[in-house]
Amino acid sequence: MRWNELRILFMGTPDFAVRILESLADTEDVAAVFTQPGKPKGRGHCVTASPVEVAAAARGIPCHTPPTLRDGAAEELIEKIAPELIVVVAYGKILPQYVLDYPKFGAVNVHASLLPRWRGAAPIQRAIMAGDSLTGVTTMMMDAGLDTGDMLVRETVEILPDDDFGSLHDKLADAGVKALSETVRRIKNGTLVRYPQPEEGITYASKIEKTDAVIDFSKSAKEIVLQIRAMSPMPCAVTRLNGKQIKIVSAAESRSISTGAKEGEILSAGDNGITVACGEGTIDLLEVIPEGKRKMSSSEFARGHRDLAGVVLSWE
Repeated sequence: MRWNELRILFMGTPDFAVRILESLADTEDVAAVFTQPGKPKGRGHCVTASPVEVAAAARGIPCHTPPTLRDGAAEELIEKIAPELIVVVAYGKILPQYVLDYPKFGAVNVHASLLPRWRGAAPIQRAIMAGDSLTGVTTMMMDAGLDTGDMLVRETVEILPDDDFGSLHDKLADAGVKALSETVRRIKNGTLVRYPQPEEGITYASKIEKTDAVIDFSKSAKEIVLQIRAMSPMPCAVTRLNGKQIKIVSAAESRSISTGAKEGEILSAGDNGITVACGEGTIDLLEVIPEGKRKMSSSEFARGHRDLAGVVLSWE
């Protein structure tokens, strides 16, 4: 351990946490990592380690996958690690009080929103779906509530018109690195200030379910494009064409007129792509993934399928 390093227990699971873990390990003593146990994936249902577990192994950081933290299950292990600070980034488990109370400097969470807006599991997707123009990262001192702790440092990030989940995810991960670095600096030099979250402006970012990806063409073109951006590049917004699933990777609002067309009806399909009627307005499909095939432009897809005009896209 180098002089002035904090001894830290890092808790995180997905890709979003990896960049933050790696940056933290460059400057502090990340003594151990907690992450979610690996999950079966693919046709062979092979158990795949979380991105954080892979990153920890690459750096030689001891990694633990406790199935539960409840009822003191990890108390002995935490005492052995003896962290001065716990850093949590999209871990995916509720931290019991005994965990929050252990470290000298408490438990800091890196949350991908400007709290108190978008507390909860899916702040990045929900911000895009809501049409927000600004989001960011907030570090907060964790308490027993759901993202209710005192705020510490905030980094603001603009949501650009062409941002999807993938691009915004990466920008927010970079912002998380900055926010946590500043938080740790203030902890070490004794200048950290805690700000209670305001009662106004609280919203909740519920977990993304399969139904969130299904396109409802009765909605407006604007709403559908926002949904597609929020679901891209994964899991992707979906609909069905002639009974087969098709993923919509990207789309844009169109200037085409849909007078008299059904919701979800393909108005035109050809070298200029595919245009679809919505409950209000129309959208141009830009990139798609047909069932069992690779990603392609909508114009490429249209060239391989005749007589698409008039076909109705619908999940039903």
